[in-house]
Amino acid sequence: MNNKGNQHFFDKQTPSSRIKANIVAAYFYPYCKIIDRYGQQDEIRYIDLFCGPGLYKDGNPSTPFLIADQIAKDEILARKVRFLFNDNQYSEEIKKNFYDRYEEGTFFKEPAFGNKTVGEDDKIDKYLTKKHADENGKNKYPTLLFVDPWGYKGINPKVLAKFMNGWGNEIFLFVNIKRIHAAIKNNKFDELMNILFPNNIALIKQERRYKARPFERLNLIMEKLGDEFKLLLGSDLHVTSFKFQEEDSTATSHYLMHLTKHSKGYELIKQTYNDFDNIGANLEKDGTYTFDAKKMDIPDGMIQFEDQNVANLSNELFVKFKNATNLVTDIFEKHHPTSKYCGTHYVKAFRKLVDEGKAKAWYTDSINHRKSVMLINSCHIRID
Repeated sequence: MNNKGNQHFFDKQTPSSRIKANIVAAYFYPYCKIIDRYGQQDEIRYIDLFCGPGLYKDGNPSTPFLIADQIAKDEILARKVRFLFNDNQYSEEIKKNFYDRYEEGTFFKEPAFGNKTVGEDDKIDKYLTKKHADENGKNKYPTLLFVDPWGYKGINPKVLAKFMNGWGNEIFLFVNIKRIHAAIKNNKFDELMNILFPNNIALIKQERRYKARPFERLNLIMEKLGDEFKLLLGSDLHVTSFKFQEEDSTATSHYLMHLTKHSKGYELIKQTYNDFDNIGANLEKDGTYTFDAKKMDIPDGMIQFEDQNVANLSNELFVKFKNATNLVTDIFEKHHPTSKYCGTHYVKAFRKLVDEGKAKAWYTDSINHRKSVMLINSCHIRID
């Protein structure tokens, strides 16, 4: 099975593909900074199991090169990051494109280029489930794994959950929700669906009968896919998805799912998703950041996407933290791991409370801050 299933996929980059690639690239650089916070990490890895050629024929870079471009500009990370690219169709092409794009010595650790077929080659599964621990039991190679198949073959939660056991390991999973939704309804694909949903496939088939609207059925599938990882890991896991609307209809085409065990990763991915969200769906209701290519031409400021989310969050904070004085950072750290809201939402919600006279905020760092509230350790707030 070719990684994209379409020989013309890399002719021209679509807006949705560009946003998807930029989300992963925008996340990886600060992820590396968090992992190497104290400068003691020897190696950080980026693995792309369906990497493609790295470039579209129209000249636009895809995820591998967007990430490599960023790392190449950072002298420290250029010595620590190692790229592992795999593609059963484009392995030689991405290798050529990589060395055409980057001079020898740009990266201290040489990248690897594989040509395995994910889902059919045991070596990939063995690598992903192998423990890479040092003498203290700490993961030597914290890794961001990107799984972007054309359909769903190659997505094995049992394998990916074992990969997640490693300290610092995180996953981006690009989910073709249309194909999965169709396969669930077709008994011919039961074997593949049992691999994808080893614990929940029967429950999905049962509950989907009570979901009349298509978006409810898609939300059910994504919820249960996230539950698979939580059940298999048996530990706390933050699962956050970004929804892509069809470029020529109102339907949903894909989700970009992110998996992390750490609240810092959860904080980072929510902010990253928010930066690329051009819909502003009600997170209290839908819980999903969204991109719609059809909305790209709407002038900035015409629609206030975040108003409802900020209003909902400010009401929630008012109830939960009323009659108490706290650092805004303490409230944020306590509350955000249980919500879909990002840091930007919290800052705006705090400022809304101040503007409405429901809270008072002040700083203790002797700096004349222009904003009423900032997400910094010197900012205090009392919600009345």
